[in-house]
Amino acid sequence: MSPISDGLQQSGNRVEYINFGKLDQWVTRNIKESGIIGGKTKVIYAIGPTQTINGNVAYLGLGGSPWATSNVYAHVAGIHKANLSVWKQQRPGQGYCAKLYTHLEECKVLGIVNIKVLAAGSIFLGQMMEPISGVSNPMSKLNCGVRFNKKPSAIRFDYAVKLSGQPNRIKQTGFGGAKTIAGKDVADCIVYLQKRWEDAKGNVYAKRIGTMVTRFSHNTGWVNNADFTIHYGDITHQPFYQSYMGLTSGDGRRYAKNSKGKMVPIQEVGWGSATDVPTHLIVQFDSSSGGAFIGSVGNTLWIDNIRLVY
Repeated sequence: MSPISDGLQQSGNRVEYINFGKLDQWVTRNIKESGIIGGKTKVIYAIGPTQTINGNVAYLGLGGSPWATSNVYAHVAGIHKANLSVWKQQRPGQGYCAKLYTHLEECKVLGIVNIKVLAAGSIFLGQMMEPISGVSNPMSKLNCGVRFNKKPSAIRFDYAVKLSGQPNRIKQTGFGGAKTIAGKDVADCIVYLQKRWEDAKGNVYAKRIGTMVTRFSHNTGWVNNADFTIHYGDITHQPFYQSYMGLTSGDGRRYAKNSKGKMVPIQEVGWGSATDVPTHLIVQFDSSSGGAFIGSVGNTLWIDNIRLVY
């Protein structure tokens, strides 16, 4: 199934919703956490056809929804746990929207050992490979991107931002205390169009065909129908270029499931030309932009009505 809904004409442009991009349909998941950490039932949400799922079952998407979130079910060392950092939230006159929130996920074992992990809110095209079995290499749990061969000129969405106001960020992995990371936390949106291929050993490579990365560094009320231009080809010599827009490497590399069913890093080996045709689309929204376990508690990004413009 295509990840794109039927198109419509607006202001002379063709505009297509990404499937479920109106963010009005949500799956409600009721996860029973283990008794050793309190035994509560935690409610978490996924973007997909409206329904309720009871029980500790892995969620990989339903009903053709291409979206995944940072709301995850984890089963680590026999302990069942859930994280909630993306909420469905009512938006007057607009149905629902997504609220992405950076917080400390706490886990008290036998009421004594208190483990804290910083968790940002994220929604992205792809799959979260549940159940999560550990905190090492978190990017390897995200099957990033969907098949896609079009070349939109922009991404359009509604958004609102409320930053924490803290001058620096923290890194909290659950092991040891929080470390201070210099610099203000910001929210972001990332769009990559990639041309991927796989070698005989199952390694996945990609050329970057199109790029849009924007960071939200100021508080705003709702901004509706905001367009962000997708730039094609090598953008490193463009005046708007920033290092965080570059080819991914190291801890920043995304992962994908290869043809053998194994999660492997997507190795971006160069820039494509402006005439290349992509094979995959990555779209991701984050309430914090510093990477796994890094951010400022309280950073919030609201997102609604996600569309592509041609």
